[in-house]
Amino acid sequence: MASHKAGRMSEDIKRIISGMMRDLKDPRIAGGEMLTVVRCDVARDGSYCKVYISSFEGFDRAKQAVKGFESASGYIKREISNVLGLRKCPELKFVADDSIEHSAEISRRLRELVPEEADNEEGSEDDDLF
Repeated sequence: MASHKAGRMSEDIKRIISGMMRDLKDPRIAGGEMLTVVRCDVARDGSYCKVYISSFEGFDRAKQAVKGFESASGYIKREISNVLGLRKCPELKFVADDSIEHSAEISRRLRELVPEEADNEEGSEDDDLF
């Protein structure tokens, strides 16, 4: 289980990187409204941080964005250090994640089930009238 300090730091890093996506000029990250930082995992000692990036446009787009984030990692680390007042910023490791795509698929399947259940309920109400 992560310590409270690591948990707070991971949420802060997630918030900072999410806010910075609009400012980064890398074309792989530009248009960051379709990208999201799913979660950050900071090691207990604060030396490493895994940042999970996902995209609404699919897993391949998330992989491209990860390459953009890796090239801008020095700038991102400097901003994190300045905002949080850290002497030593954790090493950032960006990982492509397909959780948004997966959740969209689950949502689509649930929407397909809802009309079927609504039809079944309407049919049962008609049977009760007679």
